[in-house]
Amino acid sequence: MQTRIANWARANMPTREQMERMPLARPLAARHELWRFTRRSVPRGVAVGLFIGIFAMIPGVQIVGAALMCLPFRGNIPIAALMTFISIPPTTLFVFLPGAIWVGNRFGFHADLSTITTLVSKGAGLGEWLAWLGTDAAPSLVIGLGVISLASAALGYVVTAIGWRWWTAHKRRTRLMRAQARDFPE
Repeated sequence: MQTRIANWARANMPTREQMERMPLARPLAARHELWRFTRRSVPRGVAVGLFIGIFAMIPGVQIVGAALMCLPFRGNIPIAALMTFISIPPTTLFVFLPGAIWVGNRFGFHADLSTITTLVSKGAGLGEWLAWLGTDAAPSLVIGLGVISLASAALGYVVTAIGWRWWTAHKRRTRLMRAQARDFPE
């Protein structure tokens, strides 16, 4: 499964060289440290991607937003872009929206998921969505998404940093064991 995801990402993600040819993307491509996989840039990219992927909830905006947020945080752009895919429709509809409303209601707001599902199912227009923004449901959802995205970003950063440290230590131990076996054959 990991191999399939990596192959898909390799085939579909733009390279730094391709982005250098695009005038609007040139500033992102010019900074080489945003494309390297280092112990600092990868956890930052994971945190940025999780934060934007959960909080933004607008598919076209997520990857662009994650790439732009990688500039000040010096995060890895490809990792951040991949992490935005955490908010696919099943996770959004069944995990993030109900969870965000539940968390937002803990801050004193009174929102229910049925209002949002009704607006989505009937294909509400801009006026109905703007009217919804004036209710308690909108701040509940925004605060809940903010809390969940911040917590996910922090957890993602910590897990990735620990994982990176474990992986490099594992590689170092393996290399040492091979060198010892080569130097002292039995």
